[in-house]
Amino acid sequence: MPTSTDSDPLTTSPGDRHGATRWQRVLVALGGVLALLLLGAAAGLLIGLPSAEPAAPTAGSVDVGFAQDMSVHHEQAVQMASWERDHSGDPVLRQLAFDIEATQTAQIGRMQGWLELWGASALPVGGQHMAWMSGTSGHSHAATTSAGEGVATMPGMASAEELRALRAASGRDLDVLFLQLMLRHHQGGAAMLEYGAQHAEQPVVRNLATQMLSSQSAESTYLMQLLTQRGGQPLPL
Repeated sequence: MPTSTDSDPLTTSPGDRHGATRWQRVLVALGGVLALLLLGAAAGLLIGLPSAEPAAPTAGSVDVGFAQDMSVHHEQAVQMASWERDHSGDPVLRQLAFDIEATQTAQIGRMQGWLELWGASALPVGGQHMAWMSGTSGHSHAATTSAGEGVATMPGMASAEELRALRAASGRDLDVLFLQLMLRHHQGGAAMLEYGAQHAEQPVVRNLATQMLSSQSAESTYLMQLLTQRGGQPLPL
């Protein structure tokens, strides 16, 4: 019977079919690798596209001024909350003080991180605050007296005498004074939060200012309730 070196696909042996299957798997694997490479190339092109984020803000901008001033404003709240947490005998106020301290410490960290990334000073230069809010209407008592000028003390900040009184107080007097000072502190910072939420260029700054305004407004309501329950009255802003 004549023999042939040509293979008939209808009479391919099981071994030959097994080899063909292996080659099919190899081809499928190569196709997958090629697809991944194409996806990687596309991702690289996307990464190379211009960013939608605005350029780093400069000194005197709303973003830098907000981060600097709000860091200072927050720092005093952290100090008062830390003292109340360690010296109050009221478990409700100890928990509130702990929450304020933890929240505002974390927010200070975020704002200081931004300032470092932007190459900006950690604190306002010259000891003046809120010059970045110059020209705003409705905030003349809290912002500036003329274009480019700031204020030495931000609204809601406790004086040195008030802080000494807080450290000297105890019992109910300590709790009431803490609530009074913290409530006024929150109320005083609201104008800066509103302005930052509306006028900052960086989305992260606007978002944080909006979150702060929402949370501190709710917290102010709670502070007022606690103060009333303890027979205290809010301090004038």
